[in-house]
Amino acid sequence: MSTEPPMDYDEFSLFADNASEAGLPWHGDPVVRRTWVEVAPGRRLSALVWGTEPAELVLLHGGGQNAHTWDTVALALDLPLVAIDLPGHGHSDWPGDARALDPAAMADDVAQVIGALAPAARVVVGMSLGGITAIVLATRHPEVVPRLVLVDITPGTDREKSSDILAFLAGPETFASFDEILERTILFNPTRSESSLRRGVLHNSVQREDGTWTWRHQLGRPSGSSGLHLESVEFTSLWDDLGSITAPTLLVRGGLSPVVDDADVAEFIRRRPDAEVMVVAEAGHSIQGDQPLELARILASILDED
Repeated sequence: MSTEPPMDYDEFSLFADNASEAGLPWHGDPVVRRTWVEVAPGRRLSALVWGTEPAELVLLHGGGQNAHTWDTVALALDLPLVAIDLPGHGHSDWPGDARALDPAAMADDVAQVIGALAPAARVVVGMSLGGITAIVLATRHPEVVPRLVLVDITPGTDREKSSDILAFLAGPETFASFDEILERTILFNPTRSESSLRRGVLHNSVQREDGTWTWRHQLGRPSGSSGLHLESVEFTSLWDDLGSITAPTLLVRGGLSPVVDDADVAEFIRRRPDAEVMVVAEAGHSIQGDQPLELARILASILDED
């Protein structure tokens, strides 16, 4: 049976599916809007703004993802928040250079978006590449990071630990059909449901004029294209940045993830003895996808502490 997407695909039409799969009560469509913030002349970052009240949380996705990765978490929290598309991802403009892998450049861009859309946010949550961005954000722009939550990422992450993720991102630039791009996604995510992955691919891919499909993000594009490459994934220099952060910090680790190992946790605690570490069982690297309700519970408990 074909899984080709409907021609009338609407990015705001899938929230009921998220809720149903997670077992969340459905009270009708949430208030969500997409907006853009200019971060440089002619270049904008996009974000999803949930709710009508001032945002309490800012969510930063991982490399090769987009703001919709947080949809189930946002539905479970039912709080005003902003989920940002990193440069070169989702609906954000493509920088045309290596900015999408430069934590300092990404942090400066994200700081502008937070200032415009979530100046009173109490917590910044960063997963994977978004977490690396959040570490630098907290050092360069501490005023926008009152609290920091890192989702399955530390500066100790390297190519070996993230090899499966990099292999997925380094796949073909184009696919003959939606079925083909979905099949590859399922192959690399065997613990996730097909319905969940289908939603993710719908949000993260686009059909080209010739009928083929490609990812919205730039990561892993073949050499010589305008894409952004992953050969230099290495963030150990950011351990010092992490140690200098004064904001309360929590590391949430996926119990099944190879991306953060025991040595990383030990170094994290050495650098930030005041920080907390939590493990989410039965979750891989993308905790927001594997165990969204547990991650939402953790974030809600942090907000309740204030």
